[in-house]
Amino acid sequence: MTMQLSLKDKTAIVTGAASGIGKEIAETYAKAGAKVAIADLNLDAANAVAEAINKAGGRAMGVAMNVTDEAQVNAGCEAVAKAFGPVDILVSNAGIQIVNPIENFAFADWKKLLAIHLDGAFLTTKAVLPGMYAKNGGVVIYMGSVHSHEASKLKSAYVTAKHGLLGLARVLAKEGGPKGVRSHVICPGFVRTPLVEKQIPEQAKELGISENDVIKNVMLKDTVDGEFTTTADIANLALFLAAFPTAALTGQSIIASHGWCMN
Repeated sequence: MTMQLSLKDKTAIVTGAASGIGKEIAETYAKAGAKVAIADLNLDAANAVAEAINKAGGRAMGVAMNVTDEAQVNAGCEAVAKAFGPVDILVSNAGIQIVNPIENFAFADWKKLLAIHLDGAFLTTKAVLPGMYAKNGGVVIYMGSVHSHEASKLKSAYVTAKHGLLGLARVLAKEGGPKGVRSHVICPGFVRTPLVEKQIPEQAKELGISENDVIKNVMLKDTVDGEFTTTADIANLALFLAAFPTAALTGQSIIASHGWCMN
Protein backbone atom coordinates (compact mmCIF):
# COMPACT_ATOMS: atom_id res chain seq x y z
CA MET A 1 0.00 0.00 0.00
CA THR A 2 1.38 3.40 -1.02
CA MET A 3 0.14 6.54 0.68
CA GLN A 4 -1.48 9.06 -1.67
CA LEU A 5 1.03 11.86 -1.38
CA SER A 6 2.15 13.95 -4.32
CA LEU A 7 5.69 14.81 -5.42
CA LYS A 8 4.47 16.10 -8.78
CA ASP A 9 7.16 17.97 -10.73
CA LYS A 10 9.77 17.46 -7.98
CA THR A 11 13.28 16.30 -8.85
CA ALA A 12 14.75 13.61 -6.59
CA ILE A 13 18.14 11.91 -6.35
CA VAL A 14 18.32 8.58 -4.52
CA THR A 15 21.79 7.11 -3.96
CA GLY A 16 22.32 3.36 -3.85
CA ALA A 17 19.03 3.10 -5.72
CA ALA A 18 19.78 0.19 -8.05
CA SER A 19 18.57 -2.30 -5.44
CA GLY A 20 16.95 -2.80 -2.03
CA ILE A 21 15.55 0.11 -0.03
CA GLY A 22 16.87 2.75 -2.46
CA LYS A 23 15.16 1.11 -5.42
CA GLU A 24 11.82 0.93 -3.59
CA ILE A 25 12.08 4.60 -2.59
CA ALA A 26 12.87 5.61 -6.18
CA GLU A 27 9.91 3.62 -7.52
CA THR A 28 7.59 5.06 -4.85
CA TYR A 29 8.72 8.62 -5.60
CA ALA A 30 8.18 8.08 -9.34
CA LYS A 31 4.63 6.83 -8.71
CA ALA A 32 4.03 9.99 -6.67
CA GLY A 33 5.03 12.12 -9.67
CA ALA A 34 8.70 12.88 -9.03
CA LYS A 35 11.42 12.83 -11.67
CA VAL A 36 13.92 10.43 -10.12
CA ALA A 37 17.65 9.96 -10.59
CA ILE A 38 18.83 6.44 -9.78
CA ALA A 39 22.37 7.10 -8.55
CA ASP A 40 24.51 4.01 -8.05
CA LEU A 41 28.01 2.59 -8.41
CA ASN A 42 26.51 0.07 -10.85
CA LEU A 43 25.36 2.18 -13.81
CA ASP A 44 23.91 -0.77 -15.74
CA ALA A 45 21.71 -1.72 -12.79
CA ALA A 46 20.74 1.94 -12.26
CA ASN A 47 19.76 2.26 -15.92
CA ALA A 48 17.68 -0.92 -15.69
CA VAL A 49 15.71 0.48 -12.74
CA ALA A 50 15.25 3.81 -14.55
CA GLU A 51 14.09 2.03 -17.71
CA ALA A 52 11.48 0.05 -15.75
CA ILE A 53 10.18 3.26 -14.16
CA ASN A 54 9.99 4.98 -17.55
CA LYS A 55 8.14 2.01 -19.07
CA ALA A 56 5.64 2.19 -16.21
CA GLY A 57 4.90 5.81 -17.09
CA GLY A 58 7.27 7.56 -14.68
CA ARG A 59 10.35 9.67 -15.35
CA ALA A 60 13.76 8.42 -14.29
CA MET A 61 17.42 8.38 -15.30
CA GLY A 62 20.41 6.34 -14.23
CA VAL A 63 23.51 8.14 -12.92
CA ALA A 64 26.92 6.61 -12.22
CA MET A 65 27.89 7.72 -8.75
CA ASN A 66 30.61 6.69 -6.35
CA VAL A 67 29.44 8.77 -3.39
CA THR A 68 32.99 8.99 -2.00
CA ASP A 69 34.28 10.70 -5.18
CA GLU A 70 33.64 14.45 -4.97
CA ALA A 71 34.09 15.10 -8.69
CA GLN A 72 31.73 12.27 -9.64
CA VAL A 73 29.12 13.37 -7.09
CA ASN A 74 29.22 16.95 -8.36
CA ALA A 75 29.09 15.88 -12.02
CA GLY A 76 26.21 13.48 -11.34
CA CYS A 77 24.16 16.05 -9.45
CA GLU A 78 24.77 18.63 -12.20
CA ALA A 79 23.64 16.15 -14.86
CA VAL A 80 20.41 15.50 -12.96
CA ALA A 81 19.69 19.22 -12.52
CA LYS A 82 20.32 19.78 -16.22
CA ALA A 83 18.00 16.94 -17.27
CA PHE A 84 15.22 17.29 -14.70
CA GLY A 85 15.60 20.74 -13.13
CA PRO A 86 17.03 21.77 -9.73
CA VAL A 87 17.07 19.00 -7.14
CA ASP A 88 14.22 19.18 -4.60
CA ILE A 89 14.85 15.93 -2.72
CA LEU A 90 18.04 14.04 -1.88
CA VAL A 91 17.89 10.59 -0.32
CA SER A 92 21.37 9.60 0.86
CA ASN A 93 20.93 5.84 1.04
CA ALA A 94 24.16 4.25 -0.24
CA GLY A 95 25.79 2.06 2.39
CA ILE A 96 27.63 -1.17 3.17
CA GLN A 97 28.18 -3.40 6.20
CA ILE A 98 31.48 -4.82 7.48
CA VAL A 99 31.44 -6.93 10.65
CA ASN A 100 34.40 -7.55 12.98
CA PRO A 101 35.37 -7.01 16.62
CA ILE A 102 37.17 -3.70 17.18
CA GLU A 103 40.57 -5.29 17.83
CA ASN A 104 40.40 -7.13 14.49
CA PHE A 105 38.76 -4.35 12.47
CA ALA A 106 41.07 -3.39 9.61
CA PHE A 107 41.65 0.37 9.50
CA ALA A 108 41.13 0.26 5.73
CA ASP A 109 37.67 -1.30 6.28
CA TRP A 110 36.84 1.31 8.94
CA LYS A 111 37.78 4.13 6.54
CA LYS A 112 35.90 2.55 3.62
CA LEU A 113 32.66 2.17 5.58
CA LEU A 114 32.81 5.66 7.07
CA ALA A 115 33.61 7.13 3.65
CA ILE A 116 30.56 5.58 2.00
CA HIS A 117 28.12 6.44 4.78
CA LEU A 118 29.45 9.79 6.04
CA ASP A 119 31.58 11.27 3.25
CA GLY A 120 28.85 10.18 0.82
CA ALA A 121 26.13 11.92 2.82
CA PHE A 122 28.24 15.06 3.17
CA LEU A 123 29.33 15.26 -0.49
CA THR A 124 25.87 14.67 -1.96
CA THR A 125 24.35 17.19 0.47
CA LYS A 126 27.00 19.77 -0.37
CA ALA A 127 26.39 19.25 -4.09
CA VAL A 128 22.61 19.83 -3.99
CA LEU A 129 22.42 22.58 -1.34
CA PRO A 130 23.26 25.61 -3.54
CA GLY A 131 20.36 24.75 -5.86
CA MET A 132 18.01 24.20 -2.92
CA TYR A 133 19.07 27.46 -1.28
CA ALA A 134 18.62 29.34 -4.57
CA LYS A 135 14.94 28.38 -4.70
CA ASN A 136 14.41 28.44 -0.93
CA GLY A 137 13.29 24.83 -0.66
CA GLY A 138 14.46 21.24 -0.39
CA VAL A 139 14.45 18.04 1.61
CA VAL A 140 17.47 15.89 2.50
CA ILE A 141 16.79 12.41 3.90
CA TYR A 142 19.60 10.30 5.34
CA MET A 143 19.27 6.54 5.71
CA GLY A 144 20.21 5.85 9.29
CA SER A 145 19.38 2.71 11.24
CA VAL A 146 18.19 1.55 14.63
CA HIS A 147 21.99 1.59 15.05
CA SER A 148 21.81 5.39 14.92
CA HIS A 149 20.44 5.03 18.46
CA GLU A 150 21.71 1.65 19.69
CA ALA A 151 24.83 -0.47 19.41
CA SER A 152 25.55 -4.08 18.49
CA LYS A 153 28.73 -6.06 18.89
CA LEU A 154 31.00 -6.36 15.84
CA LYS A 155 29.56 -3.26 14.12
CA SER A 156 31.82 -0.46 15.42
CA ALA A 157 32.21 1.34 12.07
CA TYR A 158 28.55 0.96 11.09
CA VAL A 159 27.21 2.15 14.45
CA THR A 160 29.64 5.08 14.44
CA ALA A 161 28.61 6.07 10.91
CA LYS A 162 24.90 5.79 11.61
CA HIS A 163 25.26 7.88 14.78
CA GLY A 164 27.25 10.42 12.75
CA LEU A 165 24.37 10.94 10.33
CA LEU A 166 22.26 12.26 13.20
CA GLY A 167 24.82 15.01 13.76
CA LEU A 168 24.97 15.98 10.09
CA ALA A 169 21.17 16.05 9.82
CA ARG A 170 20.83 18.25 12.90
CA VAL A 171 23.39 20.77 11.68
CA LEU A 172 21.72 20.86 8.26
CA ALA A 173 18.35 21.44 9.95
CA LYS A 174 19.77 24.51 11.73
CA GLU A 175 21.69 25.88 8.73
CA GLY A 176 19.06 25.05 6.14
CA GLY A 177 15.94 25.98 8.09
CA PRO A 178 16.05 29.72 7.37
CA LYS A 179 16.64 28.88 3.68
CA GLY A 180 13.71 26.49 3.32
CA VAL A 181 15.72 23.26 3.49
CA ARG A 182 14.92 20.54 6.01
CA SER A 183 16.57 17.26 6.97
CA HIS A 184 15.42 13.90 8.29
CA VAL A 185 17.00 10.57 9.26
CA ILE A 186 15.08 7.35 8.64
CA CYS A 187 16.15 4.58 11.01
CA PRO A 188 14.99 1.13 9.84
CA GLY A 189 15.01 -2.03 11.91
CA PHE A 190 15.69 -5.40 10.28
CA VAL A 191 14.71 -5.19 6.61
CA ARG A 192 14.86 -8.48 4.73
CA THR A 193 17.42 -7.37 2.15
CA PRO A 194 20.18 -9.62 0.73
CA LEU A 195 22.40 -8.28 3.54
CA VAL A 196 20.01 -9.65 6.19
CA GLU A 197 19.26 -12.86 4.26
CA LYS A 198 22.99 -13.63 4.32
CA GLN A 199 23.11 -13.22 8.11
CA ILE A 200 20.36 -15.79 8.80
CA PRO A 201 22.32 -19.00 7.96
CA GLU A 202 25.52 -17.49 9.37
CA GLN A 203 23.88 -16.83 12.74
CA ALA A 204 22.10 -20.21 12.74
CA LYS A 205 25.46 -21.95 12.34
CA GLU A 206 27.20 -19.74 14.91
CA LEU A 207 24.44 -20.12 17.53
CA GLY A 208 23.63 -23.78 16.79
CA ILE A 209 19.93 -23.08 16.20
CA SER A 210 17.62 -23.31 13.19
CA GLU A 211 17.27 -20.48 10.67
CA ASN A 212 13.65 -20.11 11.75
CA ASP A 213 14.79 -19.65 15.36
CA VAL A 214 17.26 -16.98 14.24
CA ILE A 215 14.42 -15.05 12.61
CA LYS A 216 11.90 -15.54 15.41
CA ASN A 217 14.06 -15.48 18.54
CA VAL A 218 17.00 -13.29 17.52
CA MET A 219 16.10 -10.86 14.75
CA LEU A 220 12.41 -10.28 15.44
CA LYS A 221 12.31 -11.15 19.16
CA ASP A 222 11.66 -7.56 20.26
CA THR A 223 9.21 -6.49 17.54
CA VAL A 224 5.54 -6.13 18.50
CA ASP A 225 4.25 -8.34 15.68
CA GLY A 226 7.09 -10.69 14.74
CA GLU A 227 7.37 -8.98 11.36
CA PHE A 228 10.36 -7.70 9.40
CA THR A 229 10.35 -4.02 8.48
CA THR A 230 9.77 -3.99 4.71
CA THR A 231 11.27 -1.89 1.95
CA ALA A 232 7.71 -0.61 1.38
CA ASP A 233 7.52 0.54 5.03
CA ILE A 234 10.67 2.60 4.52
CA ALA A 235 9.66 3.90 1.08
CA ASN A 236 6.29 5.07 2.39
CA LEU A 237 8.03 6.87 5.26
CA ALA A 238 10.47 8.49 2.80
CA LEU A 239 7.49 9.63 0.71
CA PHE A 240 5.71 11.02 3.77
CA LEU A 241 8.79 13.00 4.83
CA ALA A 242 9.52 14.29 1.31
CA ALA A 243 5.92 15.48 0.89
CA PHE A 244 5.51 16.88 4.41
CA PRO A 245 4.53 20.55 4.01
CA THR A 246 6.42 22.24 6.87
CA ALA A 247 9.65 22.16 8.88
CA ALA A 248 7.87 20.65 11.92
CA LEU A 249 9.86 17.42 11.63
CA THR A 250 13.20 18.85 10.54
CA GLY A 251 16.29 17.47 12.29
CA GLN A 252 14.36 14.45 13.56
CA SER A 253 15.23 10.80 13.22
CA ILE A 254 12.26 8.49 12.79
CA ILE A 255 12.61 4.82 13.71
CA ALA A 256 10.70 2.28 11.63
CA SER A 257 11.23 -1.09 13.30
CA HIS A 258 7.84 -2.63 14.14
CA GLY A 259 8.38 -1.62 17.75
CA TRP A 260 11.82 -3.25 18.13
CA CYS A 261 13.41 0.05 19.11
CA MET A 262 11.39 2.90 20.58
CA ASN A 263 13.27 6.11 21.15
